[in-house]
Amino acid sequence: MKILVTISALAISMALMSQSVNAKDYIITAHGVKNDSTKIQTEAIQKVIDKAEAAGGGRIVVPRGTFLSGALFFKPGTTLHLENGGCIKGSDEIENFPLIPSRMEGRSIYYYAALINAYHVDGFEITGPGMINGNGLKYWKQFWALRAERAKIKKSCTNLEVHRPRLVFIWGCDNVKLSGPTLCNSPFWTTHFYQCKNVIIENCRITAPREPVRAPSSDAIDLDVCSDVIVRDCYLDCDDDGVCIKGGKGVYANRSSENGIVENILVERCTFGPNLHGTLTLGSECVHARNIEVRDCNVNTGTAILRLKMRPDTYQIYEKITVKNITGSSGTVIDMKPWKQFFDLEGSSEKPYGIVKDILIENVDVKVKSLGTIAGNPDDTVSNFILRNVNVEASDPRFECIYPDVKLENVTMNGKPVENPSLPNQ
Repeated sequence: MKILVTISALAISMALMSQSVNAKDYIITAHGVKNDSTKIQTEAIQKVIDKAEAAGGGRIVVPRGTFLSGALFFKPGTTLHLENGGCIKGSDEIENFPLIPSRMEGRSIYYYAALINAYHVDGFEITGPGMINGNGLKYWKQFWALRAERAKIKKSCTNLEVHRPRLVFIWGCDNVKLSGPTLCNSPFWTTHFYQCKNVIIENCRITAPREPVRAPSSDAIDLDVCSDVIVRDCYLDCDDDGVCIKGGKGVYANRSSENGIVENILVERCTFGPNLHGTLTLGSECVHARNIEVRDCNVNTGTAILRLKMRPDTYQIYEKITVKNITGSSGTVIDMKPWKQFFDLEGSSEKPYGIVKDILIENVDVKVKSLGTIAGNPDDTVSNFILRNVNVEASDPRFECIYPDVKLENVTMNGKPVENPSLPNQ
């Protein structure tokens, strides 16, 4: 089986270069913004963005220094450049992030704006060696405190109940580029792309801590109804998923125009750090993922390299997924299991199921806790699923697979061949 990622780095680069870009720089301190890390300057920074748009566009430049802000909204023709030592730091007061039409957890809802927002800004860029710091500690503490209180009365706490902004939210933008910055300490998801095409994310460091307080649901990169995306030469280490494929959830999600496919995604030459819950994760809000490849990456995680979350309340198709040339250490190579968080059939008598096909994991050499699990919901189907040239050193020799169509070709664990346990006479 040969799966080709049809996306072309050259094609995306040419598309980005073809955008009409006004080269004028707007250094924020030259337009009324103070170099003062203690003062909220949302209004002053937004005025610089608006001024640039009115003049036909330009690059908003953050010089050395820390600039405290609430939600910023970039406009057509504007981009963001963070100079070395320059930092936009998010407010830790949610009132500085307005409640607006947005997209969260596979649903179109009103939610709080991110720190950096771009709605329908084709050619939007975030460049430079500086930083966007979400300043998430207060929000994380609030989340865990509410969760602890709910646990006392045996009730759950959803991700949306403690109001937390994302770091970067880009909606409906084509020809997007993130190149160079550090994105850290997001109160919620770190970067969220919704309905975007032709995206490059390169040379970024995207992190959120596990200690002294965990940064819950701080996904590094969320791709939600997006196509033609390259993620390359990045370091990803947040307290949730590394690259997460989204697109909608619920019984009727596959029939809604606000949801849709995520396709033509290439992740290469990236390093995945120890805080992650998944390296490449499909779900927990995903109706259709196609033509996705992760290659030439190093992992240093306690989680799965490929994680397929199978929702029994959502019709899902995962097809043409390739993971190859992976080294390092991880929790497992593959984790395909039912995912029932916030299960809701919405009063329907339907019985959604998943289709998993054309999956290839090859040339993987890692230390693991175990090889993993391939076992979805009872009505899920699996075909043309291959593990090839996979060598693991495992502390736990167990491997669960319930599908006879999963093929193991030259798979070894602790120096011994591994066979599919679902096949008869083994």
